[in-house]
Amino acid sequence: MKETLMKKTYTVTGMTCGHCAGAVTEEISALEGVESVEVDLVAGGASSVHVTSAGTLDDAAVAAAVDEAGNYQVVES
Repeated sequence: MKETLMKKTYTVTGMTCGHCAGAVTEEISALEGVESVEVDLVAGGASSVHVTSAGTLDDAAVAAAVDEAGNYQVVES
């Protein structure tokens, strides 16, 4: 039986460079079920973070992972 992959996009503020995007990617990737993370970086603005996971992700866990990565914040859309 093949797992159903879920895709969700989060808006994250505070990222300014590739290092920031890498830190956020690393923290979100560590969450259970996460298959991939892609960041569309808008330096100094609101960046899109696309997360593909096996099953539903806990938005609070994603927000906590983003916070753990540094001075970044998930913005309610």
